[in-house]
Amino acid sequence: MCIRENNPDIDIDDFRQLGYMLDQIFHFEFHQVVEALKNAYADTDPDTDTRRPQFIDSRVDVPFVELLDGLLEKANYERVTQADLNRALSESSLFKISLHVDFDDFSEVLLFARGESVRNETVSSWFGLRKTSIEFVNYERVVVYLRIRDDYEHLKHDFASCRAGATLLKLFRNVPKADLEMLFPNTRVRMRLIDKLLIGVPALVSGGIVLTTKLGASLVLLGSLFGYWLGVHNQPAEINQASLMALFAGAAALGGYLWKQFNNFKNRKLRFMETLTRNLYFKNLDNNAGVFHRLANDAEEEESKEAILAYYFLSTSEAALSQEELDQKIEHWFDSRWDCRIDFEIDDALQKLLALGLVETSGGRLCAVSISEGIKILDQRWDNYFVAEI
Repeated sequence: MCIRENNPDIDIDDFRQLGYMLDQIFHFEFHQVVEALKNAYADTDPDTDTRRPQFIDSRVDVPFVELLDGLLEKANYERVTQADLNRALSESSLFKISLHVDFDDFSEVLLFARGESVRNETVSSWFGLRKTSIEFVNYERVVVYLRIRDDYEHLKHDFASCRAGATLLKLFRNVPKADLEMLFPNTRVRMRLIDKLLIGVPALVSGGIVLTTKLGASLVLLGSLFGYWLGVHNQPAEINQASLMALFAGAAALGGYLWKQFNNFKNRKLRFMETLTRNLYFKNLDNNAGVFHRLANDAEEEESKEAILAYYFLSTSEAALSQEELDQKIEHWFDSRWDCRIDFEIDDALQKLLALGLVETSGGRLCAVSISEGIKILDQRWDNYFVAEI
């Protein structure tokens, strides 16, 4: 995007080389972050298939959550507040299903999101006869961090394969804010009131029909028997082959009716589970250790882009810029040139460039070193990575 500006002050080949070297430096430094995350996550990784020798010290200097939080911040994720999570649990689902999460199964629950936007979608109701356009808040990416209780006991949970004390990491895409609860492994589908009515009202109507048409003779016979046994009347009920056949037919009709209603309930619940599973299948991007490997790649990209943008606009500026001027210049370029409004993280970009020595500051004004000088500085930094300290 910067090269497409065709700025005469920029040598394209040298600028490409500078960008490539920045990418490699960030990749090397994030490799150390990934290794630290792997070591911190090893003891709680539910997917591990290797043995840890007893002589290896499993203690880590920095807790896994703290390392993960730092990586997510560099990848431009923000933590989902407890208030947002509570609001999601109370709001109606976009998929028209009722979900329940038992948070007592977890000792720690953290959610992080990136790319919040407002979307519109058309949903059907009344058996497809009515279509309504609804507006909802959507997250482009959501990371879920869950730690199962150390004293967790497997009962009838869907995630019984996870051991107590294990840590689960999940990465999802395109998640409606009102449906965050569907991302938990112990989510259970519950019937909404309208779903209970759709099953219950027809069941009552058909039940009345069954009682009056197929169970009439059986009810009369049973009423006579109970009346005689309770002493309500003295005349005993006559039980013959026809009476027994009517009684068995009535019992069979009642059993068939109850079985049919039970299947209606189970089938409707299975359709809800199918809807939930199908949506999660296409929304899931990565799991457990694969999540922070993917996040590290995203963070590398974000760090590189921020640094390259800040360096480019300082290099092409006719005079030194203040931090605020540089921030406004980049945001205006995105808005006018690419029709994209962003909040550029100027603090983060300048911190990296100053640490690398690619930007100099004087009296609150910023200017970039020349591209050729920047290449030399980055080349020297790369060589020093592999110089053993004596």
